[in-house]
Amino acid sequence: MYEAFIAAFIGLFVIVDPIGIAPVFAGLTQGADTSHKRTMAVKGTIVGTLILVFFALVGKPFLNALGISMDGLRVAGGLMLLIIALEMVFEKRTERKQESAEKFDEYFEDISVFPVAIPLLAGPGAIATIMLTMSNYEGDLEAQGAILAALAVVMLITLVIFFAASKVMDWLGPTVNAVLTRLLGVILAALSCQFILDGIKNTFIA
Repeated sequence: MYEAFIAAFIGLFVIVDPIGIAPVFAGLTQGADTSHKRTMAVKGTIVGTLILVFFALVGKPFLNALGISMDGLRVAGGLMLLIIALEMVFEKRTERKQESAEKFDEYFEDISVFPVAIPLLAGPGAIATIMLTMSNYEGDLEAQGAILAALAVVMLITLVIFFAASKVMDWLGPTVNAVLTRLLGVILAALSCQFILDGIKNTFIA
C-alpha cells in the first residue's frame, strides 16, 4: 500500500506539474478579484479531481465503449489548449473580457472546468497515469485506496500553489503581468503542440 501511494504520488505530481501550470492559471485569471481567483482555483481543482477519480475507477471501459483512444484524447486536449494559448498571446482573452464588462456590471470568465480542470489538471497524461497505476493494483482495494489518497494530496498541493501564484501575479503589477501572460501563452502553445504530436506519433507507431 505504501509503495502504491509513493508511486502514484510521484507519477501524478510530475504529470500534473502544479508548479508548471500555476503561472498559467495566474495568467488566465489576470484582472479578476481575489474572490474569483480562489473560486476558480477551488472549483477547478475539485472538478479535475473528480474527473481523475472517475477515470481511475471506470476509465478504461468508458473509453472503450466510446471507441476513443488515449491518443485521440491527447490530440483533442492539445487543440483546445492551443486555442487558449493563441488568445493569451494576442490578448484576445483580454479584449473579450473588456467587451463583456461593457455589457455587465461585473464580469469574470469561468475557467474552472476548461481549461483548468480539463486539460491542465485532468489532461491525457494524468488520465493515462491514474488508469495505468490503478490497473497495476487491480483487485487490491487497499493499494487502490492509497492511489486515490495520493491523487487527493497532489490536488491539495496544486490548490495551495494556485493561491500563491495568484498573489505573486498581483504583486508584479500590470506591465509585468502583460509580458508574462504572452510568455505563458507561448509556453502553453508549445505544451498543446506536444500533446498533438504525441497523439499523432503514438497513433502511427501503433
